[in-house]
Amino acid sequence: MAVNAQNSRSIPLLAGIMLALLAASACSSKPVAAKAPAAVPVVVATAERRDVPVQLTAIGAVEAFSTVSVKSNIGGQVTAVHFKEGDFVRKGQLLFTIDQRPYVAALHQAEGNLARDQAQAANAEAQARRYLALKNEGVVASEQAETMDSQAAAMRALVLADKAAVENARVQLQYCTIESPIDGRTGNLTVKAGNLVKANDTPILVTINQITPIYVTFTVPEQFLPRIKQYMQQKPLTVAAAFPDATQPPARGALSFIDNSVDQATGTIKLKGTFANADRRLWPGQFVNVDMTLTTEHNAIVVPSQALQTGQKGTFVFVVKPDMTADTRPVSVGQNLAGTAVISSGLEAGDRIVIDGQLRLAPGVKVELRNPVTAPTGPAAASVGEGAPGGQAANSH
Repeated sequence: MAVNAQNSRSIPLLAGIMLALLAASACSSKPVAAKAPAAVPVVVATAERRDVPVQLTAIGAVEAFSTVSVKSNIGGQVTAVHFKEGDFVRKGQLLFTIDQRPYVAALHQAEGNLARDQAQAANAEAQARRYLALKNEGVVASEQAETMDSQAAAMRALVLADKAAVENARVQLQYCTIESPIDGRTGNLTVKAGNLVKANDTPILVTINQITPIYVTFTVPEQFLPRIKQYMQQKPLTVAAAFPDATQPPARGALSFIDNSVDQATGTIKLKGTFANADRRLWPGQFVNVDMTLTTEHNAIVVPSQALQTGQKGTFVFVVKPDMTADTRPVSVGQNLAGTAVISSGLEAGDRIVIDGQLRLAPGVKVELRNPVTAPTGPAAASVGEGAPGGQAANSH
């Protein structure tokens, strides 16, 4: 079979080209250095040492210090109302006037009866003395003298009854003017001038709430009761009440009442704080956020709560070392507060703690600081629950 001479010449040429290319690639290949991993961006905070108040937090309700439902002690027509509903009134201030004419007449009648019976009693006393003298002289029998003496005694008793009737008529006349029994704010006026009222009848005339001072009532879980009693023996416990919108600083008072039994249905104990309420900010029926300070933990190490991580061996945080690498540090948490954690052991003041970016971290990983922040400096409180009185407590020692 004949072979093409041109094809036979091209085969050695192609083989030579391929060998030359392989040699060139072998001579030009050099080792490639591995790229260093990029630093992980994190946000850090600095562990601080400061005084931390140990507080119980709950939802409280404002209650009037005292409430009086004003009624009439007598029947009659209301002739005048001397205040406007919603006014602040003072103790002894005139509120209502009831038609006095029938009671003035009753007083005059009682005084007339008293004067008549006093005159008759004086005559009976004189008769009794005369008959006693005649009996001593033997002119009249002893029975007659004793009868006159009895009549004089009966008249003396009748005079005493008349005096009581006069006094009662005066009291009834005083009831025609109704005064405020306390300092407070009046509510809705249910009976206006011109209406007839009956003694101790409904509807009530008006309700008065005393709001200076005022109570704030709240509940805490029963497990806090021993600690509350312990700290109360040392000093009065302060109570702060703040409105949910937090546009004003909280009002401050003192714990004044612990209920004498635990509510078995909810496992909570009822407490009351007394507030001076001089500015009348607190109003009966309002709901407020209550913080009761039990004590103050001095020189505590605190970090933001978001720094805490949970692993198989417990709670830990990521610490940024001076060489800008991350490391894990196991910690013991004394209190897990509202936004702040109090660290019992594992950290020192000045340690830089990672609070954002932990998902990409591992021990020895390089980090890059982004927007460094410091630990919050506001007050911290051991939470007793949110949303309803007597909620469950957060971690607290």
